[in-house]
Amino acid sequence: MDAPMHIHELRGDALAPWLEALGGLRIRVFREYPYLYEGTLEYERDYLSVYQNSRDSLVVLVTDGAGNAVGATTCLPLSDEGPEFQEPFLRAGMDAAEVFYFGESLLLPAWRGRGIGKLFFDRREAHAKNLGYRVTAFCAVDRPNAHPQRPAGYRPLDAFWQSRGYVKQPDLQARFVWKEIGEECESPKTLTFWTRAWTP
Repeated sequence: MDAPMHIHELRGDALAPWLEALGGLRIRVFREYPYLYEGTLEYERDYLSVYQNSRDSLVVLVTDGAGNAVGATTCLPLSDEGPEFQEPFLRAGMDAAEVFYFGESLLLPAWRGRGIGKLFFDRREAHAKNLGYRVTAFCAVDRPNAHPQRPAGYRPLDAFWQSRGYVKQPDLQARFVWKEIGEECESPKTLTFWTRAWTP
């Protein structure tokens, strides 16, 4: 039988008690390929404060029967994000104020395959549309197929994203800096955006 789970929709200061758990979840999940992220809770608290301070953000949190955070997804207006997120859209002549940005989707391995990824998209898309946004977007790190740390049998999520109506936009690319596992210092990584336009 599937383990019990609980879905929470958090906004604003309701995030405060969960910041450390969410930061730990990001560090744990993003250590996996393709992000290979070696993060710190100090950085995570600062990163997540953007969602806490955004009036229109949403964090969907999944907890197990004991109240432990096992998954989460985030979203907020692109105009509330940092300039490095907005810059690719501005460069393409798009208005950042018209785009709703989907941040991470995090799920511990034992909880995958239960349809939670679909639920995450459903909740974020409904939130964006309720606020009147007609474009939703997220970005994913670019890795070559021959990357030395690509696991055997690894399957990218492109087909799932396409099934949700998202289109990869090679002209919308951003560069972010983080320390990768095995690196001595931070280095820039290229991420490409995927977008979906909604009919009024």
